Amino acid sequence: MSVIKVYYSSVSGSREVKQRQEEVTRILDAYKIKYELIDISLSKKKLQEMITKVSTPKALPPQIFNGQQYCGDFEKFHKAKENKEILKFLKME
Repeated sequence: MSVIKVYYSSVSGSREVKQRQEEVTRILDAYKIKYELIDISLSKKKLQEMITKVSTPKALPPQIFNGQQYCGDFEKFHKAKENKEILKFLKME
């Protein structure tokens, strides 16, 4: 099984981005889903990797992947949570 990867930033001037990142990790923890956090603020290479993978130059964290497969951004994650479809969103079912 692939690992869920969450691209995030430990240094963000945006309260909204911080809250969104915290919500993603809180929900993943609640579902007892193992995940890897990839901090884009520590490396320009990681930031570029995230942007390339999502094919959106202005993509903001958090961005969520199942292995190399893109699941979506916070908006799609939040919608999946509201519809109780987190596992489907994460491509785990």
